[in-house]
Amino acid sequence: MTATPELATAHTASPDLLRSVFRRHAAGVAVITARGADGPVGFTATSLTSVSADPPMLSFGIGTTASSWPAMSQAEHVGVHILGEHQQELAATFARSGADRFGAPTDWREGPEGVPVLGGVLAWLVCRVAARVPAGDHRVMLAEVVLGDPGGPGRPLLYHQGRFTALRD
Repeated sequence: MTATPELATAHTASPDLLRSVFRRHAAGVAVITARGADGPVGFTATSLTSVSADPPMLSFGIGTTASSWPAMSQAEHVGVHILGEHQQELAATFARSGADRFGAPTDWREGPEGVPVLGGVLAWLVCRVAARVPAGDHRVMLAEVVLGDPGGPGRPLLYHQGRFTALRD
């Protein structure tokens, strides 16, 4: 016999309901970067999704009130970095409002198309922004992969129940 959802405890749609449900969804952790008019910008994202294999394309969401949004709204290229379980502090730095995200100890260099590329990550991509789709208080950015490197060592960092965590064997 299979268990059925308890419909009597269902909640009406709200931002809190969505947050509560997605806290139960384990997600990989990425940092998205771009070159801004005043220097590099970036933010931690758990909304990264593969969209298309041909052409290779991905998507991620960004809030329009985020400090990185003004630069992301103008960027022609972005960097996408898949973080390893050893990079919890880096993920927290790029998630923290007002943090010096590119100051020490962040390891980065200017990469192709002027995109900031982070060091020590499991994988990185440089992508051309193809579209910015309005989605409530966010924009879904679609980006076509230009080049990258999937060869970093380690295991992925995850986000679950409001905290960074690692895979368990």
